[in-house]
Amino acid sequence: MTTSPAPRPRSRRALLRATLLPAGLAASLVLVPLPAAVAAPSADAVIAEVYGGGGNSGATLKNDFIELANKGGAAFGLDGWSVQYISGTPGATSQWGVTPLTGAVAPGARYLVAEAAGAAGTVELPTPDAAGALALSGTSGTVALVRGTDPLTCRTAADCAADPRVRDLVGFGTAVVHEGSASAAGASNTASVARKAGLADTDDNAADLTAGAPTPTNGKGEVAEGSTPTGPTEPGTVRIHDIQGTTRVSARTGTTVAGVPGIVTGVRGYGSKGFWIQDPNPDADPATSEGVFVYTGSATPTVKVGDSVLVTGKVTEYYPNFNGGSQSLTQLTNPAVTVLSAGNPLPAAVVVDTRNIPGTYTPQAPAGGTIEALPLQPEKYTLDFYESLEGMRVQVKDVRVIQATDKYNELWVAADKQDQKSRRGGVLYESYQEPNVGRLMVQQQAPVTQQPFPVANVGDVLTGTTDGPLDYNSFGGYTLVAGTLGALQDNHLQREVTAQPADRELTIATYNVENLAPGNPDAKFAELAQAVVTNLRSPDVLALEEIQDNNGAKNDGTVDASQTVAKFVAAIKAAGGPAYEWRSIDPQDGKDGGEPGGNIRQGFLFNPLRVSFTDIPGGSATTAVDVAGSGAATALTASPGRIAPADEAWANSRKPLVGQFSFRGKKVFVIANHFNSKGGDQGIDSRFQAPARSSEVQRTKQATLEQAFVAKLLAADKEAKVVSLGDFNDYQFSPALAALTKDGVLRDLVNELPETEQYSYVYQGNSQVLDHILVSPEVGYAKYDVVHINSEFAVQASDHDPQVVRIKP
Repeated sequence: MTTSPAPRPRSRRALLRATLLPAGLAASLVLVPLPAAVAAPSADAVIAEVYGGGGNSGATLKNDFIELANKGGAAFGLDGWSVQYISGTPGATSQWGVTPLTGAVAPGARYLVAEAAGAAGTVELPTPDAAGALALSGTSGTVALVRGTDPLTCRTAADCAADPRVRDLVGFGTAVVHEGSASAAGASNTASVARKAGLADTDDNAADLTAGAPTPTNGKGEVAEGSTPTGPTEPGTVRIHDIQGTTRVSARTGTTVAGVPGIVTGVRGYGSKGFWIQDPNPDADPATSEGVFVYTGSATPTVKVGDSVLVTGKVTEYYPNFNGGSQSLTQLTNPAVTVLSAGNPLPAAVVVDTRNIPGTYTPQAPAGGTIEALPLQPEKYTLDFYESLEGMRVQVKDVRVIQATDKYNELWVAADKQDQKSRRGGVLYESYQEPNVGRLMVQQQAPVTQQPFPVANVGDVLTGTTDGPLDYNSFGGYTLVAGTLGALQDNHLQREVTAQPADRELTIATYNVENLAPGNPDAKFAELAQAVVTNLRSPDVLALEEIQDNNGAKNDGTVDASQTVAKFVAAIKAAGGPAYEWRSIDPQDGKDGGEPGGNIRQGFLFNPLRVSFTDIPGGSATTAVDVAGSGAATALTASPGRIAPADEAWANSRKPLVGQFSFRGKKVFVIANHFNSKGGDQGIDSRFQAPARSSEVQRTKQATLEQAFVAKLLAADKEAKVVSLGDFNDYQFSPALAALTKDGVLRDLVNELPETEQYSYVYQGNSQVLDHILVSPEVGYAKYDVVHINSEFAVQASDHDPQVVRIKP
């Protein structure tokens, strides 16, 4: 199975990667005299906010906290770092308290450290990124960000300034240890001290920080719940285009902006709750978006579409999938909202179509970096175009559905009619260099309990207008969150049936049956079986992927899958198919990847009335199959057998299963495959360009091993008939398939189909090839078919389309 993680609007994940000052720079800084201050003003990690009144009398929050922020363009690693605290007037025996840190602060993001709780307060902090037990004073003390976890020994401003481990330091109240002329003033049981606009850091605590209501924010952009603050009464000086700016990350990240005016263009009252606002008076710069999402946390928004509002909130950058390379979404958090009027006309939607979507997908990032700091060029690059419309009202008209409605009530449409069209209405993914530019995911603002979502197949059309704010999520990139959905035009896509084979043709098929287990509904077995009998016409040999053990995902050491296969074989017979026999090898428990406890494996079904299986003992989960004999006597040393199962290339992945068959007295060697998944790869819409495809390294190693095995088989018998098939989890143009077909030992039959039929799977609106059938040169005659019965349909038994080849050994 090659599925994305379960799509959710704006799922939240952890942070990664560290960035330190270059050694040369650090050395030069030591030589600069900075009395009463530490280091130079930080370009990345700083202490953004300190609050010591948690749980004290009059406090709302239960805990003290220290909040870090990252002003830089790369993640700041915190493994081995700490935050430390000492009292405002330390004596000779005073000691620094230490809270160790782990993880990282994403660029433009916050990192929340929860400290000691008091007896009062009613509101929990948002989920902290780290936690300690330091009891900060509500009025006076010093906090330091320190490289290392050993307690500091300094007790004066000068001594602390001289300690190279101190990265940043905040003294508040009447603290003796501080940066610059004086400590930050105003801390109390109800007030924190926080950095001013732009995370000011001049190494003068008195100038850089100011007192105000505490606003704890964690690395996910979540804020503390509490009473709704009083909304603004007058428009401020900042507009939405000032917040969004001309790059992907707002220059105002971490600052609180007051009285931002806008018209509510959309409201989401479920999932990640909030609403979109848009300025009806745009500036003249096409790179600056006029829309922004206002995140309300768990609180259901009370505003309505058409309301004219003023919003005060903190500017944050939210990364739906930071580790996966996602881009960020600029948003306002912890909002205070004033509704000025209702029923206002909405700003005109930007029509997104072939006329304005650029043909070039993305700019290239500097080596090893991201595209976040690059100025947006919306007339030149597709990703820049969409980013320049982030949060704004957009519109598509009469658009073709290119990925069917999924179980999360999402579908994909083709906004650009020039993307390469498949024969049945999708768009083809043909190379890494030319991603399809017009793909847009469509969700709706209303939950399906209030408004049904259209159940569409590929090739159907959303007629009329579909419009709403343009959002971004980790599993689909840029997403039109529709307030208005076009009407569904059903184009009656039909499931394919492969051609009837001739009696002298051996038919061999592959089918990924998506985690098939005995506990699955009988309807799934029946639907899969009917496809085998009707759509595949009961192939002589059927290689299956993702057969789970007898208790499915239950993780108790079970590896036998006889019940799973027996139930499937019975379902096929009940559907009018043959009484298949089967062969497989049970994997070692937990060694082949897939759903934990499921122990997925490949297996062969075969029709004994048409083809015979040559059983050769010796195959096991850990025994490597080899080649014996030569010429007409060439045979496997074990049938079924596994290719190099102990090689590190197959770590946590399925090992190829090889079987020796006989058809009309002729040997045929069949290899059933399920290479490692694409999990961990950066998406094509990643902020890293070109995106890293880390998983393909392992697949290329796997392909190299299999190519060597096939080459050895052909060296023993140059006329050997080999069919290698299954879910290779990679494209026909990938390095893995290049390695597998090296020296012509195998040819990939998908390349012999008409271009518009080259796909077996649909992901993020791209019809793409993940499943393959390859044959050795002496197979010669090979009639190949991808049988489209699943990937293009909202109702599907599996997420893959099966394939079949007809050969004449």
